[in-house]
Formats: sequence, structure tokens, C-alpha cells
Amino acid sequence: MASSKKLLPVFLFIIIAISSPNSISAKTFSCSSSGATCHAIVDYVSPNATTLNAIKTLFTVRNLRSILGANSLPLSTRGRFPVAAKQTVKIPFPCICRNGTGISNGLPVYTVVPNDGLYHIAAEVFSNLVTYQEIQAANNISDANLIEVGQNLTIPLPCSCDDVGGQTVVHYGHVVAAGSSVEGIAGQYNISEETLLLRNNLTGPQALIAGDVIDIPLRACSSMVTNTSLDYPLLVPNNTYVVTANSCVKCKCDAQMNWMLHCDAAGINSSCPIIRCGGSDNLFLGNTTSSGCNATTCSYTGYNNTTIQTMVDSMSTCPAPTPNSSPTRLHGWRGNGLAIFIHAVMLCVLFLSSEMAM
Repeated sequence: MASSKKLLPVFLFIIIAISSPNSISAKTFSCSSSGATCHAIVDYVSPNATTLNAIKTLFTVRNLRSILGANSLPLSTRGRFPVAAKQTVKIPFPCICRNGTGISNGLPVYTVVPNDGLYHIAAEVFSNLVTYQEIQAANNISDANLIEVGQNLTIPLPCSCDDVGGQTVVHYGHVVAAGSSVEGIAGQYNISEETLLLRNNLTGPQALIAGDVIDIPLRACSSMVTNTSLDYPLLVPNNTYVVTANSCVKCKCDAQMNWMLHCDAAGINSSCPIIRCGGSDNLFLGNTTSSGCNATTCSYTGYNNTTIQTMVDSMSTCPAPTPNSSPTRLHGWRGNGLAIFIHAVMLCVLFLSSEMAM
């Protein structure tokens, strides 16, 4: 036929939709800051053996380095790196808040191919990260059975930009593995069980279901990046990294480093300048020197169209005094000395009194 329109048989579509519980389950995350934008992460459980490049293309990720950083893979990893069937890969994507929930901000975009259907795209291509109804609504499709080959569909991945507990976080859409528990997930990602239940409207630990996508707010490392930088706010959660400043700077978050973002030269762009801090030490970006109890680091503070900005950051590395430290013991000796002195004076008075009585 000359027409490019594809019609999935209605009775088949209805049977599939009714028989699959995932086709009617909502995957929305609450997001109260209307119009707010941010970066989010979601798990993708690959249905088949594939490569990182294929996943990058499927999710319309601009740069492979974004996927490498979200999964803490070496920067040297190539796009042909194999991904096994049922293997989980974390996908970074832009998020926007609308109507009390968060959805991916225009990405990914999927192009319909022959023999596609909305259910197939949602359940099998994108592994139930969305429902076919959500794709239908996001693309203003009046008839879910009728889509066109070559049609571009926006895939509304679940996300959020809300602060949690007064703290800016990175929301991570985690696909619950079989055998998982609320206690185990909360412990793994350093959040409270109460927060996990509240963020996902779970009535209790028993409401956690394998295969569901749940909202996990990840704490990000603190940084020196200013609000004038083009990458502000630079939010990097634990055990991940980002490449920024026109591919010249790599910033990694490690909870074991006091939750401070550590940035150094990425070393992947030959056109990048040598990045140093001013001052007498003239340190390279990311380098630290120590003197006594003081540590000095050359920290990244952002970039603009012409320069990469840094600053010298100093901190004390000496342990704070404890309540039982030496000053307390000195006070004790002074108190004992005073008692001995008074006792000696009393002995002298008694001795003199006895001499005078003789």
C-alpha cells in the first residue's frame, strides 16, 4: 500500500492491553515545582543484547560520556561496549515539572518503524519505563491503534526536580529487582525508609513490587560552582561523574571524600587549556598541598564562553578537640595544686601556733 499509516488490529491491541498489568500502571513521580527543569537518571533494563551506542541512540543521549559518567564506566569505554540482555544501564536525561508530575523534557524521541505499536514501544522497546497510555497522551494521539511509520514520538520518562528534606537532590528512577526490600534499597542509597515510602506513595514495605520504577532522591556532592557558570547547578550524585566545561573538566562525587565534588582535567580534549589556580602554590586543577593542619586545593568553580574558572580552597585537617582533651586535665591539676597549697598553709599556721605556745 502507498499509505505509510499502520493500524494494529483492534482486538489484538485490546487483548494485549488487558492481559498486561504494566499497561495500566502509572509511573509518575511527584514534582511540585511547576516549570522547573533539572537532570535526572533512570534505569533501563535492556530486553536484548545490545551496545552502549545503541542505547545512546534509543534514548537520544547527545554524548556517550553522559552514560559513562552515570554508570561510573571509564572514559576510555567505547560505544561498541556490549550490554547483555537484562543488564541494567543508568540513563541521564533532562526533566521538567508539569501538572504536579515530572516527565522527560522533550527527550528521548523514538521514530516509529514498520510493525510498531504503542504497547510494543512502551513495554518491549522501553522495558515498561512508560505505559502506552502515557506515550499516547504525551504525543496527542487520538487513536492508540493508529500511528505512522516514520512518526517521531516523545517518550515521557518519569522524573522529578523537587528538593527533598530541604536539600537539592538528583532523582533516580530505580527499577525494583526481584527480591528487593524497602530496607535494602534505603540502605543502599543512603536514604530513610520513610522518605522512600513517601516519595513513592507506598503504604508500606509490602507495597514494593518487582519491576516498578521508584523515585530515589540521591544526595549530590557539594561544589564551589557559582550560579553564573553555564553548568550551574552541577549536581553529581555518589559514585558518578560528569564531564563539563566543553569537555575539559571531569568532576566526580565520592561520599568517602566528605561529599565534596572533586574536579580535575578531563584529558580528552587536546584543545583544552592548562587549568591552574593562581597564588603562590600555582596548583593544577584538582591538586592539593598540605602544610601542618591546613590543606589547599585548586577547585573548579565553573566556566563561561571564554574561560574555565578556579579558586584556591583551604580547609583544616586537624581533628577537633574532645571534651576529655588535655586542657581539661590541666584544669584538674590546677585544682589539685590549689588544694595542696591550702593544706600546706594550714600546716604552717598550726606549726607556728604550737611554737608560740611553748
